[in-house]
Amino acid sequence: MTEPQMPADPAVGEYLAQVRGVLARLSPEQITAAVDLLLDTWRRRARVYVCGNGGSAAIASHFAGDLNKGANVAGRHRFRAVALVDNVPALMAWSNDEGYHVGLMEPLRNFVEPGDLVIGISGSGNSANVVAAIELANAVGASTLALCGFDGGRLRRLSQVAVHVPSHSMEQVEDAFTVICHVLLYTLRRRIRHEPPAQNPLLASATDAYPGELDHG
Repeated sequence: MTEPQMPADPAVGEYLAQVRGVLARLSPEQITAAVDLLLDTWRRRARVYVCGNGGSAAIASHFAGDLNKGANVAGRHRFRAVALVDNVPALMAWSNDEGYHVGLMEPLRNFVEPGDLVIGISGSGNSANVVAAIELANAVGASTLALCGFDGGRLRRLSQVAVHVPSHSMEQVEDAFTVICHVLLYTLRRRIRHEPPAQNPLLASATDAYPGELDHG
């Protein structure tokens, strides 16, 4: 006997409709510019550093992991991505000793070089420690990419490329950030498949991260 279905809470449909609206307003041109920046960094084997706070920190960690594994294409070299938020001892030490606003910038100072790419993720676009990391990156000649919501804040203005989520709902901005990161990954794999094979096979991927995509172009 089939149990009767409970009626859906109207809030569920309302939220899903709002997220669909946010995603529909994303700029494909901004996302394409981010793909171009990431691909250029990959071609030069420069490093990618990603940072954020709270939910954006989790997205930063996720995206760095995706770049390092999920972007792999057979026969091609790999991304070199680091989530600054993953080094918790360094983050805590700098934040405790010198202030939270330098907690990302100071660990970044150990590694960043001209030509690297620094990605700042901030729902408000005004997270002081993310802004400081982007400012340092700009000063040393690294490329900069922002994922930002609300009105874009300082991060949108400071970054070389910005993907802006036009929403003031932090939850929905973070939903969109995750989708954007996966769109970037999906598009990068397709671009990388058309790139020349790696010069050193030992540094190349043996298989595609998502081999099923090969059947679909």
